[in-house]
Order: sequence, then C-alpha cells, then structure tokens
Amino acid sequence: MRRQFPLFLCFIAGVFMAVQYFIPHPSVQVWYERILDWLQTLLAFAFLIGTVSLVRLHYHKIRHKASDRGYSFVLFAGLALMLAFGFTNRSPGSRFDHMFQYVQVPIEGTMFSLLAFYIASAAFRAFRARTVEATLLLAAASVVMLGRVPIGDLIHRSIPWAANWILNVPNMASKRGIMIGVGLGMMATALKIMLGIERAWMGGTD
Repeated sequence: MRRQFPLFLCFIAGVFMAVQYFIPHPSVQVWYERILDWLQTLLAFAFLIGTVSLVRLHYHKIRHKASDRGYSFVLFAGLALMLAFGFTNRSPGSRFDHMFQYVQVPIEGTMFSLLAFYIASAAFRAFRARTVEATLLLAAASVVMLGRVPIGDLIHRSIPWAANWILNVPNMASKRGIMIGVGLGMMATALKIMLGIERAWMGGTD
C-alpha cells in the first residue's frame, strides 16, 4: 500500500494534466489552477528540504575537519546573513537587496563567465578540420561569428545575411529535430512514470 497509493496518485495526476490541455472547460481550469497552487507549496517544501540537506552536508565537513571546510564557513555566514536581512527588510535598497545585487549577482556572472573557457576549449577540439563534416562546421561557425559582430559587415555585406541564413535554415532544422526528440523522450518518460514502470522517483527500483 505504501507504494501502490503514490503510484495511483501519480497516475491520476498525470492523466488529469494531460487531459486538461485538450479540455478548456472552466471547471477543469479551476482544478488545474488549484493543482498549480499545490505545486507551489510542494516547491517551497522542496527548497526547505534542500536547504536542510545542504546544511547537514557542510556541517559534517566542518565536524570532520575536511580540507575544504573554509567554504562551509562562508556558506553558513552567507545563509545566516541572508536569513537575518530577509526577515527584517527586503525592500529595494535594503541590506538584503544589497547582498543580492552586489554579492549574488556578481557570483552568478563569474560562474557563467567561466563557461567561456570551457566553450572555447570544446570549440577548439570540434573545429579541427580533419573531416568534411568538421570543415563545414568550422566554416559555418566562422561565418556566424563574423556575422554577429560589426567587423563582418565591414568585410562584406553578405556575411551578416549568410549568418542569418545559417541560423534560420539549417540550424533551425536541426534544432527542431532535437526538440522533437526531446519531446518524445519526455512523453516516454512520463508514460513510464504514470504506468509505474519507472519507480526511481519513489526511492527504489522495484
């Protein structure tokens, strides 16, 4: 019963969410909006569980004197400050807003900027013209990069046009093929979960 009841609820919820998409009746939409409100509540509890898990992980690092426990102290300090500032004042210009704007946002920007080096490394390996496909990829990437910056238009007026054509025709065709594959994969996974074939979300495989 402990496993069959969650599977039953999952099946009913999955069928309802699939059916309501094709039945725009007001009574159905009311239940749909109510379920979305429930999901917001579950999301809040998920954030709480994630925070507790994060605190436990870093507490064990400090307790066992791990080599990188200094980052755990920084995490606890930031968590305590954000909680304190958040419960007192969250209006624009407050300490909470300053912590978010001048600490959180620069950190996120730094993390995203580090991806540029990984992208450059991957591009260097992928753009080696060893095969015909790699040569075509290198040529297309060069045209697109030149077409996205002003120097491309200075070299020749047709370069921006060629870059737009590559993005809107062959690139869009491959992107739509990938999206169709992703959509079919999502549907297959949802059906497996609804029918009880995939049970890893319950904490087990049997």
